[in-house]
Amino acid sequence: MKLILLSLLAIALPAAAKPLQVFILAGQSNMQGHAKISTFEHIGMDAATKPMLDEMQNADGTPKVCERVWLSSIGCAKDDTTEQTGKLTAGFGATTEKIGPEFTFGLYMQKFTDAPILLIKTAWGGKSLNTDFRPPSAGPYVFNETQLAQFQKQGKDVAAIKTTKEKETGAYYRLMIEHVKKVLGDLKRVVPSYDAAQGYELAGFAWFQGWNDLVDSGTYPNRDKPGGYDAYSTAMAHFIHDVRKDLNTPKLPFVIGVLGVGGPTDKYGPDQQRYKSTHDNFRAAMAAPAQLPEFQHNVVAIRTEKYWDLELTAAKAKDNDIKQQAKKQGIEDKVALEKLRTSGLTERERLILEKGISNLEFHYLGSAKILGGIGKGLAEAMAKLKQFR
Repeated sequence: MKLILLSLLAIALPAAAKPLQVFILAGQSNMQGHAKISTFEHIGMDAATKPMLDEMQNADGTPKVCERVWLSSIGCAKDDTTEQTGKLTAGFGATTEKIGPEFTFGLYMQKFTDAPILLIKTAWGGKSLNTDFRPPSAGPYVFNETQLAQFQKQGKDVAAIKTTKEKETGAYYRLMIEHVKKVLGDLKRVVPSYDAAQGYELAGFAWFQGWNDLVDSGTYPNRDKPGGYDAYSTAMAHFIHDVRKDLNTPKLPFVIGVLGVGGPTDKYGPDQQRYKSTHDNFRAAMAAPAQLPEFQHNVVAIRTEKYWDLELTAAKAKDNDIKQQAKKQGIEDKVALEKLRTSGLTERERLILEKGISNLEFHYLGSAKILGGIGKGLAEAMAKLKQFR
């Protein structure tokens, strides 16, 4: 009889609420996200990504609102520290008309767990790991001899430059950590339904950054040579250690989104070949920390190049060629130029160019198809590390 009563009680009582799953998303402009919501339609023009679009919007075409995912974001508003909060939906990108990886990250992460989810996003445009996000254990930024000689040659005040650099170093690392701790200190402020009895778990960290380091020839003078970006790998390892230490989570799952602007380098066209070696070297350096023995099974790197849209790139290159030809021929009239484009591009090429691009290449063309794929990829990689059951 006692066993029967216990069984009935077990059925009658609700299951204990699962701890709130907290994920940190950090980086620079591409983590902010420059894909306009207007590019969503392009996602549905590819059978391979149409299912992702179905996850992103309702039947009437409006962006979905995640009822079980909340977000706190800094870096995307009017200044570095103004916070944006709410249930996750489109509009938490670099502006309210854009998305970053956060949207599909949250959409797909909720498929892997039935627990409530909070995303804490700290992303600022134009920031480097070597300076702005430099972690404490990496030590101070040290100018190399070539940089110092160049400053002197230009007649610059070296002492003043060093002082400025010292102030800048690690500033955004500290902002990031401070904001995470602020949110964790009062979770109900951001997640109104949060119950302290359920608790929370700091469940993972996704890092998506790199452009400012990629193009910094001063910090990385041998970037076109093997090992030219080794200093980035070293700083990234320190970054992972310090984040875990400062947030008191020694094995915090960590996903590195490796910069993939331009797509796979083996697909680069003639005009991109001059960048191939530096891009290959930088991508290898970004991914390298995941191979360290100490990070096995808790750090993974994903190549975001695989989410690049090669069809869109080909159409854009073709369109640029047409415009260059028109320029050589002295054609400036808009009607005449449009006539050339109409005859030179297929209907599909014209359509995907119109629907799929909303920004420049270093912002992944402002393509929701690309950034949506990246957010999905980050979530899938995180789920494997977490091994949700």
